[in-house]
Amino acid sequence: MASPTQIPVQLTMKDFKSDQEVRWCPGCGDYAILAAVQSFMPELGIPRENIVFVSGIGCSSRFPYYMNTYGMHSIHGRAPAIATGLSASRPDLSVWVVTGDGDALSIGGNHLIHALRRNVNLKILLFNNRIYGLTKGQYSPTSELGKITKSTPAGSADSPFNPLSLALGAEATFVARTIDSDRKHLQSVLRAAAAHEGSAFVEIYQNCNIFNDGAFDLIKDPDSRDQHLIRLEQGRPITFGSDDQFSVVHPEGSFGLKVQEGGTPIVHDAGVDDPAYAFALSRLSGSDLNTTPIGVFRDVRRPSYDEIVRKQLVDAQAGSSGTPEEMLNGLLNSGDTWTIL
Repeated sequence: MASPTQIPVQLTMKDFKSDQEVRWCPGCGDYAILAAVQSFMPELGIPRENIVFVSGIGCSSRFPYYMNTYGMHSIHGRAPAIATGLSASRPDLSVWVVTGDGDALSIGGNHLIHALRRNVNLKILLFNNRIYGLTKGQYSPTSELGKITKSTPAGSADSPFNPLSLALGAEATFVARTIDSDRKHLQSVLRAAAAHEGSAFVEIYQNCNIFNDGAFDLIKDPDSRDQHLIRLEQGRPITFGSDDQFSVVHPEGSFGLKVQEGGTPIVHDAGVDDPAYAFALSRLSGSDLNTTPIGVFRDVRRPSYDEIVRKQLVDAQAGSSGTPEEMLNGLLNSGDTWTIL
């Protein structure tokens, strides 16, 4: 598969900072994500002109303004569709989509799942703050059941999406979760996503300190996170707790996975081809965040949409003669045609 052009390029974090004033609310988690991405980008060794960020609408979607690369602030929910056309037609580019829980999972839901099922060569970063921030605090598709907001004064009656479960249901080949404030972990996930050929879906828990402050404190606060945060590491038993006293196990004679004290933990393998394993992991995290895995859930290989389409073009050209115009006319006039007199 053709990959983004890589040449020896010595770039720094500063090279990826644009001249635009960063305009998010003071204390927003987006600042931490932006800094992590800007400092990670030089590792790719890809010229800035071969990197593109595409976004939709929302606070997170201001991202392209702040990256000194090519980029497009597109329309609500349609970033995956626009990025698909770019990736399929320009295999020399590294294409990244930045979106939010409202942008991607509400109006953009169909665009997201179809990009994932097609396995388009995109890196999709979904900032999940469980609220609509840009429009000032309405509930979103990931808000908890019963969430009281400006648009749900009596509490939300909607069951929230689990973004990872949704992505895995769409057969995404790479699925991961990380946290805005943990730069080391965030960048390790970005590295894995960048190395993946095909659709890489990364959910980032991101704090909105104005409209949903503290949504993820349980897994961020040093006094509580060890008891609730499950760090997935390839090839290692899945345990957590202050003394690793909790294990993720596969109960005998039942489906799925569960958390228990003690027991024989399963060994994490993101390369399991059947998405059922990664899906079971994704179901451990409920809205209460009591047992929340982070890391790479699934990382498998299958042909990307881009590869398949390019091969079709090569095969068509190899089996045809004449100019491109003659080939196109032949295609348009093949099969059922009508002549209108």
